[in-house]
Amino acid sequence: MGRIVAVANQKGGVGKTTTAVNLGASVAAAECKVLLVDMDPQANASSGLGVGPHEIDESIYAALDETRTIAELVKKTQLKTLDVIPAGPDLYGIDMDLGTREDRLHKLQQALSHVREDYDVIFIDCPPSLSLLTLNGLCAADSIIIPMQCEYYALEGLSQLMRTVEMVRAGPNPNLSIEGILLTMFDGRNNLAREVSNDVRTNFGDSVFKAVVPRNVRLSEAPSFGKPIILYDINSTGCKSYIQLAREFMEKHNIGHISSRPDHLQSEAAPL
Repeated sequence: MGRIVAVANQKGGVGKTTTAVNLGASVAAAECKVLLVDMDPQANASSGLGVGPHEIDESIYAALDETRTIAELVKKTQLKTLDVIPAGPDLYGIDMDLGTREDRLHKLQQALSHVREDYDVIFIDCPPSLSLLTLNGLCAADSIIIPMQCEYYALEGLSQLMRTVEMVRAGPNPNLSIEGILLTMFDGRNNLAREVSNDVRTNFGDSVFKAVVPRNVRLSEAPSFGKPIILYDINSTGCKSYIQLAREFMEKHNIGHISSRPDHLQSEAAPL
């Protein structure tokens, strides 16, 4: 049975979608079967994997309102072991459409139960808000990865998210665990970034991933080409960080195998 991992942070602009896309792609490159579920109406994870708006006839919304199954919504990506369920603007209406249903917090969990055994890992890219979509992601997940930008206000956002996790644990999903906190957009030349990093590691210890994602132009460029960083520039520092993160994740759960430079991706992933 595949592990379900939500990538979430109530604060926007922390590298959440970048992490969902690039961790998913890196794990898929290690010969794991991966599904990425895009729950953000902006659909950036979908376009970041090459699935643009013109290719999306129906989004994850169709599975939440039970007009389609998850299997019917799967889109293939450039990595043969990585599938995506795209998002769309119809998700903006989910609170109004499903908000009165008793099972509204478990719609995604119910939908994913039909394909969970088909994948090694299912990553959920949650929107940057505490909405019904985010709560569905947290209620469906076994664990949560929390990307956190290395700046002062990110600490406040982290404490808010921790309260949300405790709320979910106390109610609809008592088994939700912290997969790890991921430090993103790190600039070692910045004193504040180093201080925030030290504070987080001091307070959360082993819950913080060893991998750190730096500020990296190539990571910012890759989505405009509809590619994860591993297919855009495998030599970039951003790619190496996500490969390290994937290695940590897979070693913890004893799945897959990845080298520091996956040879079968070299021709596709050469720097542009």
